[in-house]
Amino acid sequence: MAAVVFDQVGKVYDDGTRAVLDLSLEVGDGEFIVFVGPSGCGKTTALMMAAGLEEITEGEISIGGRVINDLEPRERDIAMVFQNYALYPHMSVYQNLAFGLQMRKTPKREIDRRVREIAGVLGLQSLLKRKPRQLSGGQRQRVAMGRAIVREPSAFLMDEPLSNLDAKLRVEMRAEISRIQRELGSTTIYVTHDQVEAMTMGDRVAVMRKGRLQQLDAPQRLYDQPVNLFVASFIGSPEMNLVEAHVERLDDGLACRVGDQVLPLAASAGAKHSGLERYIGATIAVGARPEHLHDPEFSPAPSGSTLRGTVQLTEALGSELLVHVEVDAERVHTSEVLEVAGDVDEALLDEIRDEATRRRTPFVARFDARSAVKPGDVVEMPIDTDRLHFFDLASGLAIS
Repeated sequence: MAAVVFDQVGKVYDDGTRAVLDLSLEVGDGEFIVFVGPSGCGKTTALMMAAGLEEITEGEISIGGRVINDLEPRERDIAMVFQNYALYPHMSVYQNLAFGLQMRKTPKREIDRRVREIAGVLGLQSLLKRKPRQLSGGQRQRVAMGRAIVREPSAFLMDEPLSNLDAKLRVEMRAEISRIQRELGSTTIYVTHDQVEAMTMGDRVAVMRKGRLQQLDAPQRLYDQPVNLFVASFIGSPEMNLVEAHVERLDDGLACRVGDQVLPLAASAGAKHSGLERYIGATIAVGARPEHLHDPEFSPAPSGSTLRGTVQLTEALGSELLVHVEVDAERVHTSEVLEVAGDVDEALLDEIRDEATRRRTPFVARFDARSAVKPGDVVEMPIDTDRLHFFDLASGLAIS
């Protein structure tokens, strides 16, 4: 295996469209990195440039220390797994797995050894004589992966390989791909639009927006410490609750005024976000993860602060209750937040733009499954102010 390095890589199409801008990152030897972002963010273009299926306009890409810009795809020593499997329908599973090795004129005995070894790793031993049409979606995807693995390339490139599978099978295959990658120690770049997939699979996750890398970090760090509003609103399911707030001095500490409600900040929050002192008297964006809004029936307020709202909808998930609450406060409607909303739900985008509804901000909270709240109830939700996130509205950057 080998490291893959993007050094100030850019892609400009003939019509002047910039798909990727100044992309610099290193995928370590044996590392699993996931590119994630909304449609049109440049993640697939970056992968295709590494594969040799798109020309590199600017910068360099190297694999194992060798610059590959001018090499043909077959000369790059990479293997690609596509979302449509791309299996040969007239060939058996064995023949599909062996085909790439046969093209390289690998000795027959070595081909047989490698094919049967990979079939064992992927659980395909009993399927080697079947044709693709006789396989399930998950089995076909394992064959597509096996065909790439059996070549023993320097790096694997995967372009949304699970997008054609149903929800249950996607979960199973996520775990399967992660297991195989760990066993093989293979350098892997994986592209997906599904942030849950990204968070559960990658050693590190690269969040892309409009061709630019926004943040490259371990999944938990992305979730806990997003560097800007875009990453904060894109990463997380349900996503982070965001609302405009006015920063005020309160006794010896700080507080955020959300609509007509005042949230005193815990001393630890003020210390962790000392930059908030510069925003006293200004309006910022405040973010709260659903799990940091607590069930008033079962959880006391960790910092003594509560947020009042009216329940609009409840979703019982068995282990918890997702409670949708409307808070009388100004929504955050920066370009970053509008972009994420527009990529998910056009109706939500129209709602956010509507001046009449901007003063009603929807929040999602994770309540205890035993909670008796129902639509129409007014709830005072304890809020963990030590876990709040703060952002500059003009730049979108996190306030640290």
